[in-house]
Parts: sequence; C-alpha cells; structure tokens
Amino acid sequence: MFGIDEKTAPQGDLIKEGTEATFMQDVIEASREVPVIVDFWATWCGPCRTLGPALEAAVMAAKGKVKMVKVDVDKNQMIAGQMRIQSIPTVYAFWQGQPVDGFQGAIPASEIKKFIDKLTALSDDGGLEEAIEAAEQMLAEGAVTDAAETFAAILGEEPENAAAYGGLVRCHLALGQLDQAEAMLSAAPAAIAKTKELEAARAQLDLARQAANAGPEQELRAAVEADPNNRQARFDLATALHAAGKVDEAVDVLLDLFRLDREWNDGAAKAQLLTIFDALKPTDPIVLKGRRRLSSMIFA
Repeated sequence: MFGIDEKTAPQGDLIKEGTEATFMQDVIEASREVPVIVDFWATWCGPCRTLGPALEAAVMAAKGKVKMVKVDVDKNQMIAGQMRIQSIPTVYAFWQGQPVDGFQGAIPASEIKKFIDKLTALSDDGGLEEAIEAAEQMLAEGAVTDAAETFAAILGEEPENAAAYGGLVRCHLALGQLDQAEAMLSAAPAAIAKTKELEAARAQLDLARQAANAGPEQELRAAVEADPNNRQARFDLATALHAAGKVDEAVDVLLDLFRLDREWNDGAAKAQLLTIFDALKPTDPIVLKGRRRLSSMIFA
C-alpha cells in the first residue's frame, strides 16, 4: 500500500497532461497508490515555465515514488474552479485521494526537493514509520510547518498513530500555540491518550506553560547565591534555566534542591525532574544521567 516498485512505473507514466475527463483517474485514484503532484499552469505564465521543468526533474529523480499531473487552467477551467485556483503556478499534492500539501508561486530547487521528500516519506516501502522519522527530522531542523503537515497526513492515514499525534502536538508547542496543543491533547483518542508519546507531549506542554512565567535567570542566580537555603529560588532558577534551553543545568539545580530538601513543596523537585525526563527521549544522556543520580539519592 505504501510504495510501488519503480520497475513497474515507466518514466512516461510519471508525468501526464491532466484533463477534466482524466483527473479522477490520474489524480484521485492514482494517489491511493502513490502521492500525485498536480501543477496548475498556463502557457502565458512566466513563473510556470521555470517551476514546471524543475518539478518534472524532481519527480523523475524520485523514480516512481511520486507522480505528476500538469493541468492547463485555460483548458480545464472547471477543475481550476473546483480547486479554487486564484493564481498560478499553484501546486497541490494528493495522497489517498485527499490534498495533503501545496504551495503557490515558483520556489527554488531546494524547496522543491523538500516538498518531494515529504511526499516520498509517505509512500516509501518503509511506510508510516519512515514518514514519522522524516517528520521528526523536519521538526528537529526547525521546519515546523513541514513537519506538522507530514504528521497531519500520517494521521489522515492512521488517526490513532500515537507518534504522529504526539508529533503534531509538539509542532504546536514549537510554534508557541500552547492552547491548540492542549486542545489536541484533550481530544486525543482514548486508545492513545495514555501512550508515552502523548505523555511526553503533555510534559512538554507543562514545561512550556512554566517557561512563559519564568523569572529572570540572573536575578534568580543571585537569590540562590545570597541564600542557598531558599528552596523557591532554586526551583524558580531551574524553571528559568529550562526555559532558556539549559536543560542539563536545570536538572542539576533540581537535583541539588532534592538533596537539600526532598519533601519541600510536596516533593516538587522530584516531580519537576520527572516532568523534564518525560519530555525528553528515554535515551537522552540528560535523562540517563539524571535518573541515575536521582535514584542514587532516593536509595542512599
């Protein structure tokens, strides 16, 4: 379902001229086997003459993992109207019969490749797992919108995919959309609501909420130095450090607070440490080292 043997996809079958009569077969039906890119263009459109060949080259380079249908809007006004094409070039990508991505205007070759890569991740023989890996890589590299679109496409295929659901929540967090992230978590399907992927996203949401109210790091450092027994100042400093991306330092401060007073504020230091650990990957060195140090204190 998630790929085709490139040997069965003749080069001449990868790029077609689309018509109103063949659109359903060449785009909607074909996209159930492999993503289909639709390029809406016209002979009089200058940018179309630049984008079209670049898209065709990228499709050919993908060797059967995507197809392309070129639609002349002057000859196929009904399709253009149904797709609400307002300017050209406009490009849509279809997968499983639905539009999953798109853009307007000519874009550079690097962006075209990124666009194609997102689509091939959906149709690769590795299936959804590779698509998730690709989306995670996009998110790690800061291409948050691209990652969100890929996660959403995966959920369109498998609505209870916990990795994709958690990934989409984390995309909202990366964009600062905390309310949307919280709404998604609240609406999560019961089958995946308690999975590690969603628990990690919840932990990240909690930390993001705290970061919004974090105090000035330098002032909190000074407060701790002035009074090493000030538990609240230590806790607030850890929050400020985490908000600044200094996760390892935040963990160190919380471990010191736990050593000083493990029962303070109903065990707040330990609870915060576990929240930070849950928000990270289990194999993260910060998690491995932090859990080891925490355990040694608990069982000392």
